[in-house]
Amino acid sequence: MLNQLSQSHLTLLEACPRRFQHAYLDQLMHPMTREQQAALEWGNRFHVMMQQRELGLPLQAIDTPAESDDAALLPTVQQFVQTNPDLFAVQPGIGRYSEHRRTCNVQGYLLTAVYDLLIARETTAEILDWKTYPKPKDLRWLAQNWQTRLYPFILAETTNYAPDQISLTYWFVRAETQEGTPQPQSLTFPYSAAQHEATREAIAQLLNQLTQWLHDYEAGIPFPQVPEEEGLCPNCSFGTRCQRNIQPSRSSIDLIPDVAAIEEVSL
Repeated sequence: MLNQLSQSHLTLLEACPRRFQHAYLDQLMHPMTREQQAALEWGNRFHVMMQQRELGLPLQAIDTPAESDDAALLPTVQQFVQTNPDLFAVQPGIGRYSEHRRTCNVQGYLLTAVYDLLIARETTAEILDWKTYPKPKDLRWLAQNWQTRLYPFILAETTNYAPDQISLTYWFVRAETQEGTPQPQSLTFPYSAAQHEATREAIAQLLNQLTQWLHDYEAGIPFPQVPEEEGLCPNCSFGTRCQRNIQPSRSSIDLIPDVAAIEEVSL
């Protein structure tokens, strides 16, 4: 039975328990569109290239064929590195850990995070995450996203860093200026003791529910459905399976596991 959980698991579990069941227990995920598959592959290659760059390999040695959207991959990495030299400068006494995985045990579940880059200083730790999709317009949504909450939480739980010594920075590497010029943009979320305790409570509540739902599932009782009035069902590929009598469509909720897979690629 499921016992290792990432931010994508928590995101979907909170959004719709029944969809979580279909995706992760019943293994009934809807096939990705060609565009989603291309975005996934591009994101995976970008993460591989960033890790290899961190290992000191020359970017030219890991170039990709100039086909489709791949032609923009190497220039995107080069521009990102060149316009942010301080971010990639190696300094004595400062740890740099690429694709760094950490887990912590909460109520028998292994909560896991994969940090694209962790910069560990003596008194501060900075989590960096490469985003290969456009910068969201609703920053309040991003602040409440489970990745924003879970990644600092796990680091605080598994190291000697205090919550207020930790920050999480998203880098939207394919962002553009208002003039349409490509320009990577960052967004930093500081962490605090108050946020840490609030996240601990939210995790405990969600895991308590998950434990009960898993127990019921083994007894043949499906996970709860999201209330129809929340308006998520018309955009869910499982609408018909859930007998909501709607026409399934493709939208942002269908992208939750797919986008998460891009950001949590394990190398």
